[in-house]
Amino acid sequence: MGELKKVIESGTPYLGTSAGSNICGLTIGTSNDMPIAYPKSFKTLGLVPFNINPHYLDPNPGSTHMGETRETRIQEFHHFNSQPVIGLREGSYLEVIGSKIRLKGVLNARVFEKNKTPYEIKSESDLSDLN
Repeated sequence: MGELKKVIESGTPYLGTSAGSNICGLTIGTSNDMPIAYPKSFKTLGLVPFNINPHYLDPNPGSTHMGETRETRIQEFHHFNSQPVIGLREGSYLEVIGSKIRLKGVLNARVFEKNKTPYEIKSESDLSDLN
């Protein structure tokens, strides 16, 4: 992670999708896959001041699946962690230029903050102050 962060911070553009976007946040604690082996660290690049949950799916009220929803897992994460989490839906992305972070794409994103009700942000919203 250290070498990649140095290269990005020196000006090399980075485009991450799926797990590649997940590592741009503060930790991998809100990835969609549970590690099968304990990693050296859950810390990631920290290019944005929050965690990213790529492929975010809204709960389906008609589903008979009895497992956890993404929203439930993120709320469980907040029992032990304080950083915000951005649920990025398919086709949405974050554009980071300097210190500016902007949501792009046609879909809203869902923002989860500890001890707050999750809320939606629209495309073109500025996320620079979210931390």
